[in-house]
Amino acid sequence: MSFGVMPDGDAVERHTIEGGGLTAHVLSYGAVLQDLRLDGHDAPLVLGFEEFAPYLTDSPYFGAIAGRCANRIGEGQFFIDGRAFQVDRNFQERHHLHGGAKGVGKRNWSVETVEADRITLRIALADGEMGYPGNMVARCTYACLPGGVFDVQITAETDAPTLCNFAHHTYWNLDGGANTDDHLMQVDAEHMTVVNDGFIPTGESRRVDGTRYDFRQMRPIKDEVFIDHNLCLSNGRVDLRKIGTLVSQKSGVSMQIRSTETGLQVYDGFKLDVGPAGLGGRRYGKNAGVALEPQVWPDAVNHPAFPNAVLRPGEVYEQHTQFAFSKG
Repeated sequence: MSFGVMPDGDAVERHTIEGGGLTAHVLSYGAVLQDLRLDGHDAPLVLGFEEFAPYLTDSPYFGAIAGRCANRIGEGQFFIDGRAFQVDRNFQERHHLHGGAKGVGKRNWSVETVEADRITLRIALADGEMGYPGNMVARCTYACLPGGVFDVQITAETDAPTLCNFAHHTYWNLDGGANTDDHLMQVDAEHMTVVNDGFIPTGESRRVDGTRYDFRQMRPIKDEVFIDHNLCLSNGRVDLRKIGTLVSQKSGVSMQIRSTETGLQVYDGFKLDVGPAGLGGRRYGKNAGVALEPQVWPDAVNHPAFPNAVLRPGEVYEQHTQFAFSKG
C-alpha cells in the first residue's frame, strides 16, 4: 500500500508481513522496519512514526538499513588497493556516517517480492555515489519466522572493489515505556573498540573488564555514562550464533540477538530528542530506545587489524541476523 511520496515524486510503499506470533510493517524507504508487534504484548517493540513525513526530517535512522558502509569512517577517507577515496562527510562536518547523506537508509528501495511472512527489497547503487567506487546491488529480506523470530538477511555484489558493511538500525523498546531504564542486556563481547572524541576508532581494541562496556553478564543498560560503541564479537564473519539478549523487567519480553557479524554497535539513545510524535503518539526523548546494530567494526578499512569490510567482484556479501522474541 502507498505510505507517502519522496521529494522526487517516487511512491513509498508499506507492506505487512506476519508469522511466528509477529506482525511487521516494512517501508520501501530505507528498507525501514516501521513497526513490529508481538502477540500478547500491546506496545510496539520498535521506535518509529505513524506517518511518512517525519522519516525525511526527524528520523535518526529508525528501523533503517544503514550503508553501503554503516557507522563511521574517519575523515571520510580510505584506500583500497592503493587508490584513495573521499566519501561524503556528513558527520560533524568532518567524518562519514552510515553511507553518507544519501546512504541506503535515506533512499527508496524497490520491492521485489512480498509473501505472507516475508518481503525482499532491492537497491542499485551507482559507481561514485557518495564517493564510493563500484556499481553495487544490495537486497534485504525480512521474514517473520516460527518461534517469534524476526529474520534479517542482507546480500550485496559489486563490479569493483568497494566497502560493504550494512547494519539494521532499529531502536528497541520492549515495554512501551518512556525509556529503557527497566531493560537489562547481555552481550558476548570481551573487547570493545576504543574511540577518540569524535567517536572515530583509534585502532585499539580493549578488554571490557571493569568498564561501562562489560555486558558479559546480564545487567541494566542504564548508566550515568552513555554508550555509543562497538563491542567486538569476532575477527571475521562466522555462522549464525547467539551474540546477546535484551529483556524488559517491566513487560517480561525478551529478545535474543543472533548474527553472523563481527561486532555489535550499542547506542543507548542518549541523544534522542525527537519532535514529532512516534508510534501510538509516544514522545521519543533521551534513552527512549536502544539501537543494537550487528556489523563489521567501524572504520575497519583504516585499521589493518580490524575485520575486513572490502567487497570485491565475484564475491557475495551475506549478513544474517535474527531477533528472537518471547514473553515470560
